[in-house]
Amino acid sequence: MPTLEVVPDRFPHASDRASFRRPAALPGVELYRARILRHAFDPHAHDGYGLGMVEAGAQRFHYRGQDHEAPADALVLMQPGELHTGAPACPQGWTYRMLYVDEAVLQAHLGEAAPAWHFREAVRRDARRAQRFGQALGALWEATDAGDIGLQDDLLARCLDLLQPLAEARGPTPGLVADFRPLLARLRDDLAHAWRLPEMATLAGMSPCHFQRSFSAHHQVSPHQWLMAQRLAEAKRLLARGQAPAEAAAAVGLTDQAHLTRRFAAMYGITPARYQREIGVRPTPRG
Repeated sequence: MPTLEVVPDRFPHASDRASFRRPAALPGVELYRARILRHAFDPHAHDGYGLGMVEAGAQRFHYRGQDHEAPADALVLMQPGELHTGAPACPQGWTYRMLYVDEAVLQAHLGEAAPAWHFREAVRRDARRAQRFGQALGALWEATDAGDIGLQDDLLARCLDLLQPLAEARGPTPGLVADFRPLLARLRDDLAHAWRLPEMATLAGMSPCHFQRSFSAHHQVSPHQWLMAQRLAEAKRLLARGQAPAEAAAAVGLTDQAHLTRRFAAMYGITPARYQREIGVRPTPRG
């Protein structure tokens, strides 16, 4: 297994390490591996399913209104777009691998008529399955580095097939309060706008106090935290398409490139520039 690259400019402890890969042959798929001793990830979300396993140590995270702990040889199973945190649950931190898969990729694997996956448990303690999943993820990482396209297809299918028995073949209970839907769509459509709490509350038809309390009770994060997560997720998409960090920062309403770098590292454990290098994207010069 290749050695993790040290990223000393984004974690508070020299032992914290993380790397990304994007298989060129598998659009909509992203690989991540990390060893975290001290870092605590801010609330964030991923576009696709977050499917992973803990190789060593233990992780603590908040997801869907509950605190969870994932020990070694446990699977972590998250729905698309769901906010969550991440922090060490023991002195030695945790080492883990993640597979991020867009819903369209999963649907293509299952067949268009198949219902979407829904995981009842965010943490599944199934050591044998977790170890097999981790081995497949490790092999997929190596096949990505080697450029072996056929093997990448085979290994992705193996990863998904290992988890399919754990998924319920039904849609999840809707996660948004109906009255918030127009507001959230409006916020996503104009992330560059300097949204303030009174303005958001007005669009939701509530007083600022009522809005803050209702939103936080339902989403387990404040409106500001939710908005920041959306901004960082969109910045990540722009960076993956080759937009320069400074331009991505402006496009999502962050003050400047330094602001993007701080928040991106807090959410994803890596700077925007390093993320682009690791997924093989070169920023396109403006003009």
